[in-house]
Amino acid sequence: MNERVRERERIRDEVRAGKRPMGPPVPVPPKPMPRLMPDPNKDHQPESYEDLQLGYHSSLFSALERHLRPEMLTATRDVKANFMRDILKDYWSPQRLERDRWYKTYRERIIRNYQPLHEELYTLNPKAFFVPEFLEAINVNTEQSFRSIMSRPAPGIFTFKMLQPHFCELLLSEVENFKKWVHEAKFRIKRPNIMNKYGAILDDFGLETMLHRLMEDFISPLSKVFFSGIGGSNLDSHHGFIVEYGINRDVDIDLHVDDSEVTLNVCLSKEFLGGELFFRGMRCDKHLTTATYSDEIYDYPHVTGQAVLHHGRIRHGAKATTSGRRVNLLLWCRSSRFRVEKMLRKDCSSWCGVCNQEKEDSKRSLERQLEALLRKGGETTP
Repeated sequence: MNERVRERERIRDEVRAGKRPMGPPVPVPPKPMPRLMPDPNKDHQPESYEDLQLGYHSSLFSALERHLRPEMLTATRDVKANFMRDILKDYWSPQRLERDRWYKTYRERIIRNYQPLHEELYTLNPKAFFVPEFLEAINVNTEQSFRSIMSRPAPGIFTFKMLQPHFCELLLSEVENFKKWVHEAKFRIKRPNIMNKYGAILDDFGLETMLHRLMEDFISPLSKVFFSGIGGSNLDSHHGFIVEYGINRDVDIDLHVDDSEVTLNVCLSKEFLGGELFFRGMRCDKHLTTATYSDEIYDYPHVTGQAVLHHGRIRHGAKATTSGRRVNLLLWCRSSRFRVEKMLRKDCSSWCGVCNQEKEDSKRSLERQLEALLRKGGETTP
């Protein structure tokens, strides 16, 4: 009897201390089934959604479909599309959708009213656009042919001769003609990006199709070889623009990363001084402001027609253009599939310099601990 009394008193004390819930245990509701799988189904061939008006870029749906649960993959296309659209609403706000619709109308208005100066720029002509050695390497389409024309001065950075001088001159002339039209029409245009005030978005006045082919047929072959681990194998969209540096324009630009998986940067102008690009290593969002390792430092002097192709997450900036006018063509190449996978996976970035260093430090620490344990075991063995 005394034993029962002591047991009741113990239970009472635990309840008062919060160590035991009062009454019968509360059932824990089952964890909701995740709507998406963190790892893509690489064997699944997604459907095309280009003909549907879904409010989002069709490539997003094709990329997201690989992450659907097995039971959802057998559903009709419309069912899958509506299901994925509901998921995307969690990541794309109504304000962003409204902004996208406004931007579409804005672009259509420019294309309807602007008269191009050089019509030949709007259809990609490889022989007229590219230097022969670049074109030959792309046509052979092997890693060896690519490496024969490229230099790799630092991890994730490649340089090579790319554009014909005449093409550079034509593109500069077309941009000046567009700026003249903007001034005469009193039309307010969007900035190239949030960092640069001077330049123009080439996609906005009709060059989107040409630049998309540039990405698909001439940048993608390179990125599949050199940037396969960070979306380079499935580039599907781009942002193409011109930036201008010099007196009464942007002078320099601070350290930043691009909104791209792969960036193409080509100098178009000739008469300027300064403006070198400086690269300071690849970083994930967590380590964006960390210190630079000595082997990550690289400065690049611009050469007319020469391309820099680099990982979009490499921190970089531009030094001051001290005289003249520097104009560069930039193509931010993106992968919807990679971005969807990045959104679903929260693990450490394999390409981040600090993440890799932390992994190496952890590995060495474990090895030292193991060696110490083995030594200690050997010393105590009779």
